[in-house]
Amino acid sequence: MGSLNTDVLENNTAFGVNPLDPEEFRKQGHMIIDFLADYYRDIEKYPVRSQVEPGYLSKKLPDSAPYNPEPIEAILEDVKNEIIPGLTQWQSPNYFAYFPSSGSVAGFLGEMLSTGFNVVGFNWMSSPAATELESIVMDWFGKLLKLPKPFLFSGNGGGVLQGTTCEAILCTLTAARDRTLNKIGREHIGKLVVYGSDQTHCALQKAA
Repeated sequence: MGSLNTDVLENNTAFGVNPLDPEEFRKQGHMIIDFLADYYRDIEKYPVRSQVEPGYLSKKLPDSAPYNPEPIEAILEDVKNEIIPGLTQWQSPNYFAYFPSSGSVAGFLGEMLSTGFNVVGFNWMSSPAATELESIVMDWFGKLLKLPKPFLFSGNGGGVLQGTTCEAILCTLTAARDRTLNKIGREHIGKLVVYGSDQTHCALQKAA
């Protein structure tokens, strides 16, 4: 086991592995940005719907995780040759299915900032700016939707930003369930019914 650890240490030293090395991050970050900029420049050239067959990727990737690291250049080449062909091009101008293009430069850069800070927003103490910014932005949304003041933090209401529609619907149903059970008693949970039309998103059924 000692020799194995020595080998790993030597490999890491040889490749300069340091997950927080500023200069390596700067270099590889620029490469990722250039890669994505080229992807969006050329996105309409890709077929919107992937042309691969089920199981295609397992034929191209190894059975187990690689023991040694690869340079970023090799990884990006694999992404270009093996991953992009297996994507549905949601952001393509030729995509007319579930949602319109939801990407933007502002969104991408905001995600980079968010990921870079790696905030864990359990509560106000863990990151005051994250908690307060979320509250302010939620009030912005509420005012844009012309919600009554009791729905806003400034009116003793408020809410949280959810990552997906599915999460939001699940939280809404959970809140409605608990509010009802507090009135009728938790022993009556089997009597609860959720109503939705045949046009309702499938996330409602999942949440129920």
